[in-house]
Amino acid sequence: MTLNGRLLIGGAERRGTDGEIRGLDAASGEPQEPGFGGATLADLDEACRLAAEAFPRYRETRPAERAAFLEAIARNILELGDELVARCVLESGLPRARVEGERNRTVGQLRLFADVVREGSFLDLRIDPAMPERKPLSRVELRLRNISVGPVAVFGASNFPLAFSVAGGDTASALAAGSPVVVKAHSAHPGTSELVGRAVATAVRECGLPRGTFSLLFASRRSVGEALVADPRIKAVGFTGSRAGGTALMRIAAQRPEPIPVYAEMSSINPVILFPAALAERGAEIGRSFVASLTMGAGQFCTNPGLVLAVEGEGLDAFLAAATDALTAAPAATMLTPGIHASYCEGVAKLAVHDRVETLGEGRAGERLQGRAALFATSASDFLAHRELQEEVFGASSLVVRCRDAAELSRVVAALEGQLTIALHLGEGDVEAARTLLPELEVKAGRILVNGFGTGVEVGHAMVHGGPYPATSDARTTSVGSLAVARFLRPVCYQDLPAALVPETLRDGNPLGLPVRTDGHLG
Repeated sequence: MTLNGRLLIGGAERRGTDGEIRGLDAASGEPQEPGFGGATLADLDEACRLAAEAFPRYRETRPAERAAFLEAIARNILELGDELVARCVLESGLPRARVEGERNRTVGQLRLFADVVREGSFLDLRIDPAMPERKPLSRVELRLRNISVGPVAVFGASNFPLAFSVAGGDTASALAAGSPVVVKAHSAHPGTSELVGRAVATAVRECGLPRGTFSLLFASRRSVGEALVADPRIKAVGFTGSRAGGTALMRIAAQRPEPIPVYAEMSSINPVILFPAALAERGAEIGRSFVASLTMGAGQFCTNPGLVLAVEGEGLDAFLAAATDALTAAPAATMLTPGIHASYCEGVAKLAVHDRVETLGEGRAGERLQGRAALFATSASDFLAHRELQEEVFGASSLVVRCRDAAELSRVVAALEGQLTIALHLGEGDVEAARTLLPELEVKAGRILVNGFGTGVEVGHAMVHGGPYPATSDARTTSVGSLAVARFLRPVCYQDLPAALVPETLRDGNPLGLPVRTDGHLG
């Protein structure tokens, strides 16, 4: 498929005329063909208008029809074959195996949401039959269903050019909810975005859906993304990126005449807590595993272990010795963009010169756009006194906090910001200590895991990929797993509607065979 650098607006292709962006060879920084024309505000207006026009029909598609659409997107992505993989490797610098795995995850997410839509419980259908004879007051008939909130804006992520971008989890869950989607592609991987965008647009045509169900925009300036969030026809936003970017969109959304939710995944340093028995039993082993997680994908995961907490002692010494040895042998790795590389280098340099931080080791040096792993240490008292030590360094850098005792470790945990994940490494003698700490961990993170690391997010029904601010903008939600669809739904109650007006999903006799809770009982 020949890339043409055009916008996809309601199924039609056109050249954007507001500047131009180009994908880069991530390894060399060399610009690639073609140039992608930036969307004008008129282009944005048309995409949002078409999405609003598509909404009434698309939100009422039957579950089987909507599921078939999601499956068609998955099929079309797979049919792109090696062309998609090769372009994604070029633009992201990610290894081929990682990109192939991410493609499979993207397809798997779409198929998961197809299953969710077919099964139907996401609609939360409820019927409370009328009770005219009830005393002292009769009961009216009530019926409830979830409907889509409306058209959704999705911002592609830099670090997951497939799984969190054009047809990634935000788009898949929004489409599953019945929301038309307008995607602003990330400028780091425009070629990858065009290929996937065409796969979605083709599925819209194949399934006979309204043409405004999906649009893809490229933008050469931030004002286009800001205008997308401000557009009154957009009713929710999905975003994965920096804290600064997420909070900027949140401000725009909050200042609208009709404020809307921004579901932003932003900043997390994902603490790893090493308990004494675990360190005594296998401190060196944990150290080596930690470095493998830290350096995976050049550390460019939102769940990367950027903080380690432990009580001082021989076990921690063994962990640090093994981790430092493994880290100094770790090769440098190409980072996603020159900007991300520059930001990482700046963050590492700040830690290296901080007067309360010790540099434990660095990985092997690399080429000019490659990130070099780094490991630092500080005391608990200094960590508590210097708030800046909690700032995320996006890449393969981590800070070890040495605590004098369990009480000091608890104080550090209490001072942490919200996190996506907190990992506990436990031995047989650590269970009671972990039990004491668990209530505090539950208010700090969306996912708590044992004897592992947060990197590697399973796409399933019980996954939570979210957490208290600044990990995400809304700790009640997740951006991964079947529960992600709930972000783009709202309940509507129908009281005493005539049978002719009752939505098909709530009609007597349950013609679509969906799960319905009648008078409190699920049947």
